[in-house]
Amino acid sequence: MELAVTVHHARLGPRQFTVIRPRRPLTRAVLIDRDRHLDVLLDQNAARCVGGLWELAASSPRSLVHLPLRGNATPPLDPTEDAPRQLDLVLLHHSLQFAPSRWKEMRARLGAGRPRTVTVPATGRPVGSVIGVDERHYRENRDLIDEQVHAETLFLTGSAKVFRETSGRFFDIALHGFAHVRAHPRNPHYCTEFHSTEGVLGNAREIHVQYCEQWRS
Repeated sequence: MELAVTVHHARLGPRQFTVIRPRRPLTRAVLIDRDRHLDVLLDQNAARCVGGLWELAASSPRSLVHLPLRGNATPPLDPTEDAPRQLDLVLLHHSLQFAPSRWKEMRARLGAGRPRTVTVPATGRPVGSVIGVDERHYRENRDLIDEQVHAETLFLTGSAKVFRETSGRFFDIALHGFAHVRAHPRNPHYCTEFHSTEGVLGNAREIHVQYCEQWRS
């Protein structure tokens, strides 16, 4: 699939960093901090785009992939009564060694960026573990996603392998969520999860990803 992005550059001290953002706003996607876990709610187009950006994070270890999501309207089915704590999302390779505590400073230095079109796999990898479950739980396993939150932004840091392996979960939502809602209007819930027990998450909370067709304007 072709993915329309903008590429930005910002310097912090002696280092210059590259930040990649989706060119079109993901208006039907939200990331909500539920304290004990994280919720990602999105529609079909947003799920496909997030899957592509997840793949881009796997193939661009020298870049930060930034998804501006804060302030988006939430779906009417969202159970939160009060205004939820929404976060932006940044995906980055652990070898980049970027300090999330400096994100606010760097974000302020990003300009308009230059448009670019990149090609990423259209369907992602198979849903489920490509790496064996036993292998994932070895102490030496470094193909894990870790989490930090700074400046209203969730940072997910991992290896190319773990981003590539888990991108298919979003493509699954894009491919099957719409059909499920049409076939089961009384039970429209279609989701996938990043579980703490499956050996994908390191120092990170569980992530619940749900397809939502109806959105507030």
